[in-house]
Amino acid sequence: MHSLYDEFVASLEKREKENCVKVCLDYLANGAIDVVTLYEQILAPAMNTPSYGTNEGEVNIWEEHSRTSIVRTIIECCYPYVVKERNESYKSKKKGSVIVLCPTEEAHETGARMVADFFTVTGFDVIFIGASTPGDQTIDAINYFNPDYVAISITNAYNLLTTAKVVKKITDMKNSMNFKIILGGRACQTNPETCKQMNPDYILQTFDDIRNLAEGEPDAAV
Repeated sequence: MHSLYDEFVASLEKREKENCVKVCLDYLANGAIDVVTLYEQILAPAMNTPSYGTNEGEVNIWEEHSRTSIVRTIIECCYPYVVKERNESYKSKKKGSVIVLCPTEEAHETGARMVADFFTVTGFDVIFIGASTPGDQTIDAINYFNPDYVAISITNAYNLLTTAKVVKKITDMKNSMNFKIILGGRACQTNPETCKQMNPDYILQTFDDIRNLAEGEPDAAV
């Protein structure tokens, strides 16, 4: 784990938003960390650590929402570094366009937001739609933007059924429009076979998976 992690989590648990943002941006500014490492080794693990309430086993929802708000602010502040890394560190060329969204009733969009930046770093033009996108709006967005990829992020396993319905609808569109379907998120990690049964073109979980896709590596495919 990166040395920043403990320092960041200590501030996050105290809800010290200003310091959380400052320490992350300071590390980025002095080159001690890059965006990919910040997201994968600091922000994502911090978000995946549950906060428990006073009753044993009870997850403290308001605390999770508070942490999410802080992390979301950090991610938005990172965008200039995302563009800089795309241009300088990865020297990414245009790889096409991707819509990044979450299915209906999926309120957790932080992971999808990080993924959107991963796509940007590797050279994709990104249209980020975000949380709880109704199926008909997904279809409208595909028709409007005519993307090369549609990436759906699912965090809550309860939303896999809804995702399957959306995937079925857009699968009927993809042959004529020539786009690919990508699935990812925690629900795909815990339910890999269920996600494979939806017959997406790719299941991607990490920055390296997305970079392999951008570089045309065969192991990016399902």
